Amino acid sequence: MFKKIKICTLISSVILLAGCDASDNPMGYAKNAHGRGAVKIYIEESFKPLFDTSIYTFESFFPKANITPVFQSEGEIINAFFANKTKTITISRDFTKAEKYKLKKNSVEVRSDKIAEDAIALIIHPSNNDSLVTIDELKAIISGKQTTWKSNQAKINVVFDQKNSANFAYLIELCKLKQLPINVFAVHSNLEVINYVKNNPNALGVIGLNWISDQDDFDVLDFVNGLKVMSVAKNKKSGYFKPYAGFIYTREYPLKREIWMINKAGRQTLNSGFVLFMKGEKGQLIVQKSALVPANAPVRLIQLREE
Repeated sequence: MFKKIKICTLISSVILLAGCDASDNPMGYAKNAHGRGAVKIYIEESFKPLFDTSIYTFESFFPKANITPVFQSEGEIINAFFANKTKTITISRDFTKAEKYKLKKNSVEVRSDKIAEDAIALIIHPSNNDSLVTIDELKAIISGKQTTWKSNQAKINVVFDQKNSANFAYLIELCKLKQLPINVFAVHSNLEVINYVKNNPNALGVIGLNWISDQDDFDVLDFVNGLKVMSVAKNKKSGYFKPYAGFIYTREYPLKREIWMINKAGRQTLNSGFVLFMKGEKGQLIVQKSALVPANAPVRLIQLREE
């Protein structure tokens, strides 16, 4: 109920930006156009809250559009794209040169658009006093070199959403690992990570920031209740920062990443219409209201200090 109220408020704030495609055309439209049709879009599960809101808003503007999101891990999504199960995906990176070459070799035109800057968030139980961590200390924990918390010497259990996810790829790349140690394990979703940390005082959860960023969302407030978000520093000489949008924008929060939409559908299709929506004014306003960093709009920086 609260979720719908919040989304309706968001729609009201951007309704003046809606284009003429939202009105009906007595002459009729093509079955698949920017504002109508039915498509499936594969989305990395880390970005589910943002795209639940975005799709709901888009369909409110365009009642003849039906977008079905398929939330999976990043690895599964990329495989689905190359297997032609979907024409539009959302992941945490652009395709590599090798991936683009493979598509070009098969005469597939692909368009990549960065729509937002996001981050990895580290969450712990409120009873845990170790709320500050440097990148080197985090690497030591993830790689299994540091196995206990400093404050109570309890064993650290690191939990993330699922193998082949964007969060998993981030950990592997950060620590340059081929495999994760036994104290680092996967569940099935970002929500399961949140619930695990709430019930396990010695856990360190790795989630997409999007799941806890929007403090105007009652669902998010429920998620955050019973959690503590860690502050992260590049090194011991730099400051510690939480994953607020302003600190992501200035690169002071070190665990930043991006959100990309990759599309191979025709330029006049619903797929392309939704991509244009997300990188345009209305979609970028949703990104900003979700407390992430828009890719194509200015960010108003606010100085945030903790008591």
